[in-house]
Amino acid sequence: MLVVKTLHIWMVISWFAGLFYLPRIFVNLAMVPAESVAERDRLLLMAGKLYKFMTPLGVFAVLTGLWLWFGYGISGGWLHAKTTLVAVLAVYHWHCGRVLKQFQTGGNKKTHIWYRFYNELPVVVLLIVLFLVVLKPF
Repeated sequence: MLVVKTLHIWMVISWFAGLFYLPRIFVNLAMVPAESVAERDRLLLMAGKLYKFMTPLGVFAVLTGLWLWFGYGISGGWLHAKTTLVAVLAVYHWHCGRVLKQFQTGGNKKTHIWYRFYNELPVVVLLIVLFLVVLKPF
């Protein structure tokens, strides 16, 4: 089970790297002037590749987390709270894909300031999840 735990931590770290960086690319995309086609295309290419890379990492992070949950038989209110937050992150990940499609089709209507706040959600969720996992407060 320690191998599974190690893989889970590795997948979570890798998935979060994408969850932190992809919205930052959205900030930059929202700031690109209309005449900077090459810059926009380069950022869209980066965002698309990152999304394709981070999606399987998120899936494997969740699967190894479930393996640990059922393998160790872990229980407690803290685990339900953590699981809810992981579901929030999965929806956030899915929404990032929708935002990327909006940028690709020219349908983005939000400003770079909005994306700066949007970028903070996974940071806050990670902090809460870490406290739940380490402290197991309930």
